[in-house]
Amino acid sequence: MNRRLSIVTAPLVFAVALSSSLAWANGEEDTPAKPQCPRGQVFDSKAQRCVKQTSMLLPDADRTDYAYQLAKDGRYEEALALLDTLKQPNTAKALNYRGYATRKLGRTDEGIGYYLQAVKLDPQYALVREYLGEAYVTKGRLDLAQEQLQQIKSICGNTTCEQYQDLAEAINASSNT
Repeated sequence: MNRRLSIVTAPLVFAVALSSSLAWANGEEDTPAKPQCPRGQVFDSKAQRCVKQTSMLLPDADRTDYAYQLAKDGRYEEALALLDTLKQPNTAKALNYRGYATRKLGRTDEGIGYYLQAVKLDPQYALVREYLGEAYVTKGRLDLAQEQLQQIKSICGNTTCEQYQDLAEAINASSNT
């Protein structure tokens, strides 16, 4: 009986493992989330642990990435406070994440200002264009959101990238209300 069971289940296990690895290869699976650090701490990717936010050894890249994680977790004020500690706060990525946090706090016009600064620094940054488009949707400016959608299509080379899909969904949802 065990032999029959293994003959039936082995191909099934193999198929599941293969489909999981193929999904990962296609980029469908996100990278593992960084650990949640207590307030006032940030994840140090080199040390692989949480450290004090004020540590001067922590690179801006880690601070910026963790600020984005905080914002995505709804901890907008903490994200902004962490972005305030950057040595180089005027990067496209940092400005984009600052725009995201301020927009999510309801300060849409301020967020748009940060997004526009980020676009000036890196016009090919699809994520900032997605968030800028979403801000325009919030403001009811679907024409400007559509412009960002077309820019994303040009950057990605198609309409299948995540940024295009997400902004298109936001525009469509707004049009249906």
